[in-house]
Amino acid sequence: MNAASAFFNRVLVVEDDALLAAGIVENLRAEGYDVSTATDGQIALDWLEAEQCGLIVLDVMLPRVDGFTVCRTLRQRGDSTPVLFLTARGDPADRVTGLEAGGDDYLAKPFHLQEFLLRVRAILRRWDWYRSASATPASAVLQFAGNEVDFRAFRARSWNGIAQELTEKEAMILKVLAEHPGEIVSREDLLEKVWGYDVFPSTRTVDNFILRLRKRFERDPANPRHFLTVWGVGYRFMIEGEP
Repeated sequence: MNAASAFFNRVLVVEDDALLAAGIVENLRAEGYDVSTATDGQIALDWLEAEQCGLIVLDVMLPRVDGFTVCRTLRQRGDSTPVLFLTARGDPADRVTGLEAGGDDYLAKPFHLQEFLLRVRAILRRWDWYRSASATPASAVLQFAGNEVDFRAFRARSWNGIAQELTEKEAMILKVLAEHPGEIVSREDLLEKVWGYDVFPSTRTVDNFILRLRKRFERDPANPRHFLTVWGVGYRFMIEGEP
């Protein structure tokens, strides 16, 4: 196993309930994952400054630093490691808060073990697609209309020379669209490819991310030429731009 595969197979479980943490760890190890643990948010942040992993299973109600703050801090650092929130706070508003903080999925306690393992596999599968799709120099960089996007570094330079730091979801959405230039990609397809099933409550989430991409890369975001809406269906990405 090479270094990249090794850390991709590694999971950090951040949970202060010792009994629940032990059960999660046991089942993840039975599935072949290399598992490390942290009992509070600050320990997790310190660990992640020194170590890498492929997935963080993160409780929200943690000592010292709560899970939402941990996730936001990681994203501010430029750490795009996928996060699966596991928490007793299963309210729709909390789900949205967690996902807007940069989480990839949100599973409420008590949860069914098989559903948890399915979600873990789904998150890692999506990130494996993204890494594979950005593996070569040719596929890692997208250039269009004076914009340049580096999918591996989550960085870009827009047409006006401004450096941009992309969120992982912005980069993943753009990657999906760029793989199908000129084709209609539905909101549902984007949700499935980038977030997975039953994660966000509304396809409106995709619309908000498209607006952010327009602000970054369109010369006139109010009259886009590259990120085009196909009303009632989804979006079309035009590399050369639509007159």
